[in-house]
Parts: sequence; structure tokens; C-alpha cells
Amino acid sequence: MNKIEHIGIAVKNIEESGRLYEKLLNTSVYKTEEVSGEAVFTAFLQSGPNKIELLEATSEDSAIKKFIETRGEGLHHIAFDVDDIEAEMQRLKAEGFILLNEKPKIGADNKLVCFVHPKSTSGVLIELCQERK
Repeated sequence: MNKIEHIGIAVKNIEESGRLYEKLLNTSVYKTEEVSGEAVFTAFLQSGPNKIELLEATSEDSAIKKFIETRGEGLHHIAFDVDDIEAEMQRLKAEGFILLNEKPKIGADNKLVCFVHPKSTSGVLIELCQERK
């Protein structure tokens, strides 16, 4: 893994939360995107080398909707940049980690993604991200 790619935060209202984080980080939302496969709408902010991804559910069966109902708004996941997502997925499986998908999926911000189950990472949802070529 190369670096933290972004930190994902589950929110009920992306417009309100976007304004809040713009004030907090003294920067603007630079990109919004709907990821229909994950039933989320995303907004990205950049603060120095760090990115924040806000996530709002777009359907009642969205994982973000369920997360907020169970835990409330807040930290959802930490994403790590990787050079070869499939190799990293194989390595993590061999190490005993539980992956939430068998193949990389198309995610937000032109990335291939895979999630690692929080049961195998001390309660933190981990996302692997590889830039799509």
C-alpha cells in the first residue's frame, strides 16, 4: 500500500455536510459523483495532500443508509492507494483478511476498489483503490 488515498465520511445530507467541511477545511468541494453500483452520491474535498470523501445514500438499501441507521454519521472507511489491486487482494486473502468483493469494482473518482471487512481489521472498514487506466 502506498498512502492513504482518502477518508470516507457517511453523511445524511451531502449538501449541508459539504458546506460544513468547506468551512472546516477552508477549501471547496472539487468533485461530486453518483456511484450507482454502491447507491451513493459522493463529494470530494482536498486539504493539502489529503482527500475527504463525503458519502450520502441514494437508496433505502444502500450500505451508507444502513451504516448511518446503526452508527450515525461519521467515519465510514479509510482508503489506501495501491499499484496493483488484484495482487493486493490476493496478498490480503492469503494473510487471512476477509474481502467484501472477489473482484475489483468501479468506484468513485476513476478508481477500481475493493473493501476489506471490518471484522478482520479491528473494526475499521478498509478500501483499496487503484487508479483506472
